[in-house]
Amino acid sequence: MKRFILSLVAILSLSILSLQARTYVLAVGVSKQGMEVNDLAQTTKDAKAFKKLMESHSKDITLLTSKYATRSKILSTLKKIAAAATKDDRVYFYFSGHGGEGVICAYDQTVTYEDIVKSVADTKSPMVVCFIDACHSGSAVTEIGNAAAMSGKKNIAFFTGCRPSEYSYENPFVGAGFFTQSLIKGMRGKCDADGDKRITVKELFKYCYNDVVTRSQGQQHPQLIAPEKIQNAALIKWK
Repeated sequence: MKRFILSLVAILSLSILSLQARTYVLAVGVSKQGMEVNDLAQTTKDAKAFKKLMESHSKDITLLTSKYATRSKILSTLKKIAAAATKDDRVYFYFSGHGGEGVICAYDQTVTYEDIVKSVADTKSPMVVCFIDACHSGSAVTEIGNAAAMSGKKNIAFFTGCRPSEYSYENPFVGAGFFTQSLIKGMRGKCDADGDKRITVKELFKYCYNDVVTRSQGQQHPQLIAPEKIQNAALIKWK
């Protein structure tokens, strides 16, 4: 009986620890630009939609849009939540806006993928996932490899909306980018191939890739940049 009670206590302790685990989210959408580039129609909507999706899974969500999404604010907020995360927590960064070779466009300046990696390099979180819905976002692969090597971290995954040479298109009929639309559908359960209610990195990418390629008629191909050890890790559990 004593052994049973001790086992029960251990199980309950683990359950309490898992309940205490947190998911930190930074969602950024830049529709209006301070720089001399064209404004976008759906990017702020995309960020708000991602925030709404994550509200069922987290209370630690920060939303930055347009003039509030400056380079310094994005990086300082990302660094702050990464520093707050423990070894049981996760950090998710979502961005929708303009992008170029090796960069995303904040309201006032560009942000390199190396900047992003450096901002989360000291986190204790075992899993940092960045979702980038921007043109040329596949160009992250070169910078991520270099920055990850410098930081010595292998806990960072990037989902990008397209290949380095491609554009990331918006879908005017549904008011969202093709990639973001697929991302949200997948995380709501569409990509759960084995029906275990767990959305893994690999499952989500496979779903997004096939869905985006089909809907864009082959013009856009999402990319996954992630160490093998976290590709089977669960992003969320859907209900």
